[in-house]
Amino acid sequence: MALRQDGDVTDWVVLLRFSVPTDAVTAFTDEATRVARLLRARDGCRGIEVGRASDDPTLWVLSSRWESVGAYRRALSDYEIKVNAVPFLSRAIDEPTAFEVLFSMDAEGERAASGDLASDANTVDRSR
Repeated sequence: MALRQDGDVTDWVVLLRFSVPTDAVTAFTDEATRVARLLRARDGCRGIEVGRASDDPTLWVLSSRWESVGAYRRALSDYEIKVNAVPFLSRAIDEPTAFEVLFSMDAEGERAASGDLASDANTVDRSR
């Protein structure tokens, strides 16, 4: 199969990691499932998973795929998400969470993209 080179990135992966004490797993999974359903119902969400690390049962992930970074940001600005999901999402480990997909493989073949970041993306002072 030939590698398709696309000019624009249209796929984004959002990975939110959580540290969950063993005595809080049931409450966490219930809440994570509820939030996953809320996010999946938003336009542009292509899929969502909740999982646990096999070698550290206190480390969990909520992984979602979006058609664009704009779709993800619009979902987060939705009133229902702000009220019913953001309090849960804000408990994620504080680290970068949104990643543009630059290479992927699926049943239709391979896909590569050049990236969608602004030319000055690495010059922003995030300490403020």
